[in-house]
Amino acid sequence: MNNAPMKNIAKSEVLTLKEQVAYQEGQVVSKTLAQNSAVSVTLFSFDKGEEISTHSSGGDAFVTCLDGRGRITIDGVEYILSEGQSIVMPAGHPHAVYGLERFKMLLVVVF
Repeated sequence: MNNAPMKNIAKSEVLTLKEQVAYQEGQVVSKTLAQNSAVSVTLFSFDKGEEISTHSSGGDAFVTCLDGRGRITIDGVEYILSEGQSIVMPAGHPHAVYGLERFKMLLVVVF
């Protein structure tokens, strides 16, 4: 049984993930692709200077940068992600995301 069907994205079609979520001036935009009790898959775009403030998650959060450069802060330590780079934000650890420039990422949280 598929209890987390993919949504908001074309199926059986080659696509470029960074083209699936648009930048919006002064905003963080999110687009949920799948979500259930075990996993959540979301695309994000950050305008330059926009952020998701410090919080923690009940699952390990795997981030892949799709475009631009972002700053990921985990337990107060800053990491810079550029296109093609990834990092895991561990469950239960405080983390934040900031757009050093316009920045897009794929977030997969595994609970």
